[in-house]
Amino acid sequence: MKAFLDDQDFLLDTKVAQELYHDYAKSMPIFDYHCHLPPAQIAEDHRFANLTEAWLGGDHYKWRAMRTNGVPEAKVTGSATDREKFQAWAETVPYTLGNPLYHWTHLELARYFGIKGVLLDGGSAEKVWSAANDKLASAGYTTRGLMSRMNVKVVCTTDDPVDDLSHHRKIASDHFGVKVLPAFRPDKAMAVENVKAFNDYLSQLEKASGVAISSWKSYQDALIKRIDYFHAAGARISDHALVTPVAENYTEGDITRIFAALRGDKSVDPIEASQFRTAALLFLVREYRKRNWVFQLHLGALRNNNSRFLKLLGPDTGFDSMADAPMAAPLARFLDRLDAADELPRTILYILNPADNDMIATMIGNFQDGSVPGKVQFGSGWWFNDQKDGMERQMGALANMGLLSRFVGMITDSRSFLSYPRHEYFRRVLCNLIGGWVEGGQAPHDVAMLSRMVKDICYNNAAQYFGIEVGS
Repeated sequence: MKAFLDDQDFLLDTKVAQELYHDYAKSMPIFDYHCHLPPAQIAEDHRFANLTEAWLGGDHYKWRAMRTNGVPEAKVTGSATDREKFQAWAETVPYTLGNPLYHWTHLELARYFGIKGVLLDGGSAEKVWSAANDKLASAGYTTRGLMSRMNVKVVCTTDDPVDDLSHHRKIASDHFGVKVLPAFRPDKAMAVENVKAFNDYLSQLEKASGVAISSWKSYQDALIKRIDYFHAAGARISDHALVTPVAENYTEGDITRIFAALRGDKSVDPIEASQFRTAALLFLVREYRKRNWVFQLHLGALRNNNSRFLKLLGPDTGFDSMADAPMAAPLARFLDRLDAADELPRTILYILNPADNDMIATMIGNFQDGSVPGKVQFGSGWWFNDQKDGMERQMGALANMGLLSRFVGMITDSRSFLSYPRHEYFRRVLCNLIGGWVEGGQAPHDVAMLSRMVKDICYNNAAQYFGIEVGS
């Protein structure tokens, strides 16, 4: 019987897997090209008041588990003290066994705070609370210190087009050893279902861009201004989220009319909304291609399903799930519209429902053109899939139907500065997958080839793919 979370063989079932992880994967830097870390906290080199602020603030993974365990909302996101919230989380942890939260929790305690051999529960909560808080109060445990401790080289945050990026400029001027770059996330600029919210957002976009938005053309001009502003700040990545792909037919006259109706505070029907989103997204992706940006598209998240808690807490608080709508045909049409005119940039496609893994793994092969290794990527196991089974399914589909060796690897997709052990988790799963092939006679024990593959997926492929210069 293996010891729980043993450094040597945790998630590593074979000697080859252990060799690949400990000799090659473990020491590779981290290129975290998609996350939701708040740039303000990096700019000010924020020091967390305690473990609750660092660990539970904004973490809807933990919030969902706590609610499921019967924890009242006051101790999740509400008025309870930080110590009470931590106690409620500690008492929930034993019930997360089988959920990746159980592994992540103990990995984070070990890697950041040196807390090993202690299982977090209600009885050990005070001991863990005190030990972790002592560390958080010490030198090297600010936000920048936490990132440096994990050997992070590049972080791409998720930023709205109207953001002034002042925090990114501050970080850059400080010559922080981790490169922190913005990523352009214009979802609100295409969210036309709520006409009032859309027009309120366009007012913000007018102010940020200096362009009066009165027409489809001026809307485009305003977004171009913001794309160029982001580019000057180092952005080389965009990011979009859709429940389903958009590929509606339209004419320029249709979009001109639809936009005029929206600016006149008139609602549009679902087909018109889809036409507008299609036109807006095609326009944006073409602009990304002109600037040699990477286009990321996250598909299949059905968000904010609980209307009662949406009113109470707002969006993105842990009430999201997988969608199951048809994806393949509209996605193929959308990508083909761009590729037909050689306007498709490097693209990463993420899918939330693993039922669509094989579809995405085959879809990306349709639009590789030999210009860039792995030009169209199957994004890593995302959100509900960033655990052992989800990672294995995603990488298995990619290996079966594409080139796993060209995969750009793991992202944290997290709001927490304590999430970087997820890269270790991913690397162990990766090495175990490959090690199993070797042990089963399905791959040769060619150390040179295997070590190169592992190091490339852990870091080198991303560094090459994104073309972002990384300091030593």
